[in-house]
Amino acid sequence: MVRWTKLGIIAGGGALPVRIAASCRARGDAYHIIRLARSSDESLAALPGDDCAMGEVGKILRILKGNDCDAVVFAGHVKRPDFKSLKADWRGAALLPKLIAAAAKGDGPLLNVLVETVEAEGLFVVGAEEATDDLAAPAGALGAVAPSQEDLADIKKAAAVISALGAFDIGQGAVVANGLVLAVEAAEGTDAMLERCAKLGASARGEARGGVLVKRPKPGQELRIDLPVIGPETVRQASEARLSGIAIEASVGLIIDRDEVLRLADEAGIFVYGFEAAELRAP
Repeated sequence: MVRWTKLGIIAGGGALPVRIAASCRARGDAYHIIRLARSSDESLAALPGDDCAMGEVGKILRILKGNDCDAVVFAGHVKRPDFKSLKADWRGAALLPKLIAAAAKGDGPLLNVLVETVEAEGLFVVGAEEATDDLAAPAGALGAVAPSQEDLADIKKAAAVISALGAFDIGQGAVVANGLVLAVEAAEGTDAMLERCAKLGASARGEARGGVLVKRPKPGQELRIDLPVIGPETVRQASEARLSGIAIEASVGLIIDRDEVLRLADEAGIFVYGFEAAELRAP
């Protein structure tokens, strides 16, 4: 049973907003989509909603409230805007100095301003895992392949790297192979990070196949927005990068199209593993 009457979906790019809309339809729940210009998936065009530019904050809020939405979920990839050329209405223009100041501190503070703005209008923000039925990553080995003890050690180190860099608001992903940090996710995103890893020779990782992609929230992150996500493309990229597997923090990480993710992982012979925070503290 959901705790809202009608859900507003502020949709960026990727499969997550599409899955949330599909979950609402399957439950028979009312929803309204805000399709962010030049970001949202084309398949959302036929669903109930409106097109808005990122800077049209006043318009977005009016549409949500005018359609009786009482809750909002932020979902999908959105590129950081060019504030100098951002198309903004009067509400967006008034918010611009606060957004620019927050953006200078990182994506986390920027997203927090958006959440605060929505909540100030009497709407409450929910996480993507609450708006869907089956996206939250469960704990343990999820496919036919399980991580080795060496893999588990790499998972711990990669998770520690993400935590250590959290104060700099850098990213939610890291790749570690045989104790060696191969890559840390920055502004380029997970796919581009894995492309970099694919170009590394065996000498960089110590063997032909090895290493783990780990995704987890940054310390202090607002868990209702921008949770770490993996999907079928993540598995393809991890396989091309010759990694042994993928680990995502259970409950707070999301898996898009889980059945397809596990099918592809089993075919590639790599693991998908949901780790819990308590495991990272174990000796």
